[in-house]
Amino acid sequence: MEKIWIVPLVLLMVFQSCFAQKKVPQQKGLEMAAKMAESEMKHFPEPWTVDYNTTPVWNYTQGLVAHAMVKVWKVNGNEAFYNYAKTYADKFIKEDGTISQYDLQDYNIDAVNSGKFLFDLYEKTKDERYLKAIQHLRDQLKTHPRTSEGGFWHKKRYPHQMWLDGLYMGAPFYAQYAAYFKEPAIFDDVVKQFVLVHKYTYNPKTGLNYHGWDESREQKWADPKTGCSPNYWGRAEGWYAMALVDVLDYLPQDHAGRATILDILNQVAAGIKKYQDPKTGLWYQVLDQGGKEGNYLEATASSMFTYALLKATRKGYIGNDYKEVAAKAYSGLLENLIKTNSDGTISLTKCCSVAGLGGNPYRDGSYAYYIKEPVRDNDPKGVGPFIMASLEYSIN
Repeated sequence: MEKIWIVPLVLLMVFQSCFAQKKVPQQKGLEMAAKMAESEMKHFPEPWTVDYNTTPVWNYTQGLVAHAMVKVWKVNGNEAFYNYAKTYADKFIKEDGTISQYDLQDYNIDAVNSGKFLFDLYEKTKDERYLKAIQHLRDQLKTHPRTSEGGFWHKKRYPHQMWLDGLYMGAPFYAQYAAYFKEPAIFDDVVKQFVLVHKYTYNPKTGLNYHGWDESREQKWADPKTGCSPNYWGRAEGWYAMALVDVLDYLPQDHAGRATILDILNQVAAGIKKYQDPKTGLWYQVLDQGGKEGNYLEATASSMFTYALLKATRKGYIGNDYKEVAAKAYSGLLENLIKTNSDGTISLTKCCSVAGLGGNPYRDGSYAYYIKEPVRDNDPKGVGPFIMASLEYSIN
């Protein structure tokens, strides 16, 4: 009997050994976070240039990278990462706390995202400039135009529209402000933003959210009945997933809307899981059309989903079975989308550089539109989430 079972037993041990070798050690996550942060600083010595821009700009992408840099600094204590983020802030924040290259009257919710890392700068330095800058960004939300039910427009030049992207840009900062300055009434408004965008963009048949919604139905991309854009863009869902897990850091445990946010997060997580590529663990540019010509496994959305799922499982917001989904995704990022450069730095490849709705030239939200947008390495919308996903992996 023992001789009969010895071969299958050996094969099982070999299989288990191979499987174990494929699993990324937790320590690797911390190493990759620091390596990507160091590489980003070498690729873009001036932090305001991380979006390949040639003129200084106060924008969400720079704020995202700065936010990620602060997170790495908090974990490993390397002051270079903190200083990189601080350099970005000091480039724009004046002595009176006003922000150059920022105009409140633009009512661009993207601009608010860069306020998040300023809380950490203030806590470390007690420099009042940062506190005043935070207040300026909060002031925008006091008069920011809204839909008829109270949802923030994405931008003044995109009237009556809510985009999934905008939830990440505004809601976590808004909730952090509410917690920091002890203004609990704001939490109701924060929850409302998610309730409204989910109400109009979520499709229970697919488990995914459409990129945008136009209350007025005026846009050519808007469905005349639902007001929704026609496709499920990966990064839009990624922004949304990150917004949900991050806002829960600040929403009080006893707040009536917390259960609602958790319900929405679980619906979003289920949709993400449903469309994960079974071979690589990654996600496609257009989420539900993986086999269609021109579609590709995209780095920014994949990094965002990985971060959101890792954090949500660590915090107990979603079922523990998602840990396997998230771990597979992180391995997929390392195996398929990270390359080592000749100078020793690393790069995140296959990043969609930009996508949106409307504007000039007009973006119609079609499948053909999304797959034709430029693809590049080291887009900040992927680098920031990759760093944060790596940190989450190291403690999950």
